[in-house]
Order: sequence, then structure tokens, then C-alpha cells
Amino acid sequence: MALDLDWVRGAQANTSAIERRAATLPGRRSVKKAFQAAWLLRAITCIDLTTLSGDDTEGRVRRLCAKARQPVRADLLDALGMDAITTGAVCVYHDMIETAVDALRGTGIPVAAVSTGFPAGLSPFPLRLAEIGESVKAGAGEIDIVISRRHVLTGNWTALYDEMRAFRDACGEAHVKAILATGELGTLRNVARASLVCMMAGADFIKTSTGKESVNATLPVSLVMIRAIRDYFDRTGHRVGYKPAGGISKAKDAVLYLALMKDELGDRWLRPDLFRFGASSLLGDIERQLEHHVTGAYSAGYRHALG
Repeated sequence: MALDLDWVRGAQANTSAIERRAATLPGRRSVKKAFQAAWLLRAITCIDLTTLSGDDTEGRVRRLCAKARQPVRADLLDALGMDAITTGAVCVYHDMIETAVDALRGTGIPVAAVSTGFPAGLSPFPLRLAEIGESVKAGAGEIDIVISRRHVLTGNWTALYDEMRAFRDACGEAHVKAILATGELGTLRNVARASLVCMMAGADFIKTSTGKESVNATLPVSLVMIRAIRDYFDRTGHRVGYKPAGGISKAKDAVLYLALMKDELGDRWLRPDLFRFGASSLLGDIERQLEHHVTGAYSAGYRHALG
């Protein structure tokens, strides 16, 4: 849609109320036993299983893809009465796209690639567009782009919109997730306004962080972004997805985020086409919790290796 500056500039954030709402969530949304197991299984299907390290190898990516294909041990799934499940996607750097596509062939699991000068987003603009094109050509079905934070910090919403529109166009048929790097945007109001601008410019998802900032996904930031998504849906009828990333490593945190999504947006946003976790170690802790539910005992972490 066209950029609506009145809507963007009218977006506000009541920090004290947002923080109070986020602080009360853990005490009000607690699930146990079979219900907890069900929520954790849903969380697995919404994970973008991720490896974004400088020492990534083809072998590591193939092992990660094998885990994405079978994220929970078969004996645990049998005990829970569940059919096979997979993670939502596998997220890698551009150089590993072809390896991941080959390893996931026939599974329907998409490959997501980080792009546009990830994580800083400060490479020349034509190169960022070219990087998107190369990743799509290599087989990535989803592109995680990073916005230029300076546009937000200076209030240059037109520049942010034009940038995001160009990224959207370069992605073609691939889904695009806009990484806001919320830990670097200064205020929750900036987070709300940046969320709206990216959605107006065509983002399929808005995402908190690259995972490389000092502050990544938090409940207050998530609440702001989720309510921006709700506002956008109420006004346009168009659903945009949400992806918290960075710092989510415990099963109990995954349940909190799912509960927040259910409270604010409803059940439709609890599916992988509209909700993802950007995580790697999270899956290991979820699998440990599922084994505890089945056996009554916690296992050693190495029994649920991520490769």
C-alpha cells in the first residue's frame, strides 16, 4: 500500500503500560502437563532452525537440515501419539543455500537466507539488492532482510518505505521478513512506527533482531510489534507474520511468546505461515521438556543434539 505518514506519525507507545503488561504475562499464562507438551510441539513447527556462524560448513548445514526434518526423536513422538513434524524453515547465509536446498529436497521445508548486508545492513544499496536476487536464484524461498536503522533514528520514513519496497520487489515470489534490529532503534515508539512502515511497503513478516545485537527479542518489544500487526490487519484486512529472534533458548519462553500471540492476535497467528522463532538452541530445550513429560526425568543435553 502507499505510505500513510499520518498513520505512521500517529503511532505511539505507552512504555510503562507495555512493560507492565509484559511483566504480568508469565504469571497469568501457565500451561502444564499434556497442554504444555501440545504447545511445545506447536512451537517446534514454528522454529526457523538457524546457523549463522563464520565457521559454518556444508556438513554442519546438512546436519541442521536433518534435525529440521526430524526435530523430535521418533520414540518421543510415538509416546505422545504424534505423527512426524518438521520445523518451519532452515535459515542460513547465502553461501549455504544450495546445500540446504539439496538437503531438504522433497520435504516442503523452505530455506530462508539472511541478506542485504546482514547483520549491519550498511553495504552499498545496489549490492544489497543484488544479494537478494542471487539468494532467490539459488533457491531461497524466504529472505530475511535488515533495514537501515538510521532511517528510523532520523525519522526518515519515506526513505525506509522506499528501501523496503525495493527489497520487496527484489524478492519476487519469495517471502520477505523485515528485521528491525529493535535493540538499536532507541524507543518503543520507533519500533511501532518502523513496523507499520515495513508492513505498508510489503513485508510478509516483521522480525525483531538479527541475533547479533546486544539486546534482541523481548516481551515489551514483541507486544509493540504484535499490536502494530493487529492495527494493520484491522485497517487493511491483510495478515502479516511475526518473528522474534535472538535470546529465546528456553521452552518456557517459547510458551510465553505463543501465549502472547494467542492473546493479542488469536489462533490464526499460531501457525508457521504467520509466526516463527529465530532460534537454534531452543529446539534442544523443548525436546528435553518433552522427554521429561514422557518419562518423568530430565535427560542430558547431548541426547538431543542439534548437530
